[in-house]
Amino acid sequence: MSNASVGGKTLRPSGTEMPQSSHSSTAPTATGEGRVSYQSWRERDIPSAASRRHTAQSLDAGDYFIGPRDMNKHSKWPFFLRMHGSVLPKMILPLTVVALWSTAITVISEYVWELKVSNLLLTVLGFVVGLAISFRTSSAYERYTEGRRYWSQLQLVGQNLARTIWIHTAERPGELGKQDLLNKISALNLIVAFSHSLVHRLRFEPGIDYPDLKERVEYLETFAKAANDEIPKPREHGKMKAAGEYLGVSFAESNPRKLIKQSKRPLGNLPLEILNHLAAYVESTISNETLTVGLYQNQAITSVVSLNEVLVGVERVLQTPLPIAYSIAISQITWVYVMMLPFQLWDDLRWVTIPGCIFAAYIIIGIAAIGREIENPFGMDVNDLPLEAFCQELEMDLDFLMSNPPPRPEQFFADELNKPIWPLSEKSFGSWMGRSKKDIRDALMTKTRSTMRLRKSFAVDRGLEEDEKLHANLQHHQEA
Repeated sequence: MSNASVGGKTLRPSGTEMPQSSHSSTAPTATGEGRVSYQSWRERDIPSAASRRHTAQSLDAGDYFIGPRDMNKHSKWPFFLRMHGSVLPKMILPLTVVALWSTAITVISEYVWELKVSNLLLTVLGFVVGLAISFRTSSAYERYTEGRRYWSQLQLVGQNLARTIWIHTAERPGELGKQDLLNKISALNLIVAFSHSLVHRLRFEPGIDYPDLKERVEYLETFAKAANDEIPKPREHGKMKAAGEYLGVSFAESNPRKLIKQSKRPLGNLPLEILNHLAAYVESTISNETLTVGLYQNQAITSVVSLNEVLVGVERVLQTPLPIAYSIAISQITWVYVMMLPFQLWDDLRWVTIPGCIFAAYIIIGIAAIGREIENPFGMDVNDLPLEAFCQELEMDLDFLMSNPPPRPEQFFADELNKPIWPLSEKSFGSWMGRSKKDIRDALMTKTRSTMRLRKSFAVDRGLEEDEKLHANLQHHQEA
């Protein structure tokens, strides 16, 4: 993949172009192809993974609260001191309101009129608020885990489909074989394109004009490509609006579906259209008899269906939030409880009422804010799922899969480093080929009995004489 994204950067062909085979000194194999080595790129002038990681992990202050969180970053700060991933920025305005309110009630109670109510109200309301926040948090986390489950399924199905295509789809002789190889590579690229297009669909980003998507799908005739030129470009937010979104002010938040609503042409469903092209490729492999085994044909078709199931599942999670009535009621109950705190705490705490109310509000409103943040696990909050990282992991896995031709057992099993009877014997696969089949089975029996002697779960002592007999048999096979 010439434009594979690694470490947040996009590789350019100028630095990674494969040299022509005529300049290679590798000897041809039985299939007529030069054997590819996993170390063949070691001497090439490509930035190391460590240097790419170091560049990608430089974190500016302005990016500190922008997500999703990079899972490769590691912090040694204690959790209670960490800010990256905290909801504290969105708590600044609510806590300021609570601080002003509790200060006003305390000052009035101290100098003007005693504003106090019974602590019984605190107990009753606290029970109700606890149930409401627990329901909100559990339902939000359920959506979060369900979204992660679907992305795990996408990675599993994508890897299985890629392996079925790469290993079990044959390559015909001559120029047709070259075409078959390029078709297989393009099909695996479409699996990666499906994952990236799904990310943009879940974030209401129409069209194909994105660095991680355009080069992968612009050759496909899709509705998203046809409407791409007429989709309005997102405008940069002013400082006031950006600050409002940063602090969680609802009036500053933009409608995430704004670009979709402003489009003048049908945008289609790009992930589904990519699956149509994948299904057409599977159909072509069956028609030209490069994928002939019925089991593998069924696996390929079932994998496309499973990817469609992922598409429908994540859209269900996205389009079915907590009913708005619940959200409004929970928000109202929470704020009523927080606003009643100064009236109930002042009689016992006096001036300590102010920090006490602020701390209680941070706990109650903070937990509710966490539930609201993870309710949509596919967004751009720090605590949302790192979808870009998942796509990059799938892309790298498929790159590893395509790096070598399909492995042949007669080659890798016959390698001198393969020691089939280890640790009983250090002899290689070729050495055991020179022995009889009975010797191999006797060695396997001896290996089983000798390893039983070492298992800690066997508490019965079999005696010194039997252990010495097994030890002598083990030495005999090692010397043989």
